[in-house]
Amino acid sequence: MKNILILFGLLILTGPKSIAQFGKDPILNLQNEDKRLLNWGYYLGLNQYDFQFEYKNDIGRDILVDKSIGFNVGLIGELNINEFLDTRFEPGLLYTARTLGFPGFTTEADAIREVRSTYIRFPLLLKASTRRIGNWKPFIEGGVYAAINLGSKEDSLDDNSSGEFRMKKNVYGYELGFGIDFYTEYFKFTPSIRGVFALTNELVPDNDPNSPWTGNINAMRTRGIFINFTFE
Repeated sequence: MKNILILFGLLILTGPKSIAQFGKDPILNLQNEDKRLLNWGYYLGLNQYDFQFEYKNDIGRDILVDKSIGFNVGLIGELNINEFLDTRFEPGLLYTARTLGFPGFTTEADAIREVRSTYIRFPLLLKASTRRIGNWKPFIEGGVYAAINLGSKEDSLDDNSSGEFRMKKNVYGYELGFGIDFYTEYFKFTPSIRGVFALTNELVPDNDPNSPWTGNINAMRTRGIFINFTFE
């Protein structure tokens, strides 16, 4: 989060000229930006991924998830439907790490599993915007995505008894978010926040159906939040 505050601080310190572009009666920038049928761009961002667990039996002790900040980068292809609607395809690469703490163990080697994931993502989104207000335009967006987890270890013959936590390679889900388009003198800059919700049960159970790690887990699904900065 510190990096995000620094970035916003740099934007504020760019000077009165930049601030004036979004004040009262500004000079309109990039007036034909939203009239083109196709737009292209890229994004950089941060993410924080979590897990949502569904248990077979309530034993009063949940699996703990220690979350960290990851990063995401990608490209944008936008098809303009009309003044208020656009469809967007945003293929990208995402890295995240989560540490799981399993109850009931006496040693750290058994209780802790570090899950590092690199996803190749393919979101398809619908973006609904308000009418442009000077040099900015709020919007909401939502859609579906497919992802490939390159660090899944789904095909590994080892499981948690050997220290290997396995996940499904292919993941499907949906995402919802909001943001604001800012029309600068040279490009459109868009900060946005997005929630990500996997529909796929990503857990690959251990070989032993009574495994102390996965035996009581009915389903495990990713939940995450993105903060993206888009340049078009």
